[in-house]
Amino acid sequence: MTKINTPRTFARIAGFSYLIIFFTAIFANFFVLEALLKAPEETIFNNHIMVRLGIMAFLVTVVFDVVVAWALNELYKHHSLSQPSTLFRMMHAAIMGVALFPLVQTLEATTAHDILHLIKLFNTIWLIGLFFFGVHLIFLGRIIKTPKVIAAFLGIAGLMYMVDTAAHFLMANYDSYSNIFLALVAIPSIVGEMSFAIWLLIKGGKNINS
Repeated sequence: MTKINTPRTFARIAGFSYLIIFFTAIFANFFVLEALLKAPEETIFNNHIMVRLGIMAFLVTVVFDVVVAWALNELYKHHSLSQPSTLFRMMHAAIMGVALFPLVQTLEATTAHDILHLIKLFNTIWLIGLFFFGVHLIFLGRIIKTPKVIAAFLGIAGLMYMVDTAAHFLMANYDSYSNIFLALVAIPSIVGEMSFAIWLLIKGGKNINS
């Protein structure tokens, strides 16, 4: 009988879950949130189904964030940083779950001002969660070690998440540099996490004893 609780299995679960997170997050962020920011009242009143799907997409990302945290913990359970790394990712998932409350409330808002205020609240709470996610990525880069390029990108991405959150709260003129910070976060994050997901699916767990 084939064993299912092997490192290879956990790597595949983590990699597949990562891909689900990417697709749901892209839809929720770049289609739903962008639509709400550009035309808040019109989107809520005329396209509320899309908003509801966006909320569900965010919920799915939270669920699979927990799955990734569990699978990676099982995959690297013998590493001393595995448990703290898992806890920081779980903290991010929990905070993201809380952040969804104001997003759900946009469905009952009646003015553009109220809708945008709720989205700002959602983004602020999520931003706090991303600080903890950044710590997780730094630990993860130290845990996997190889491939070195992916480990490096994960560590850099984690640091940039933390820097971006800190900049939001410390810089009164953050908006003037928002595009720069977005690039600093997005580039290493997309490269590092997408590469890691693909590596997990293709090679992850092969050199780890079960």
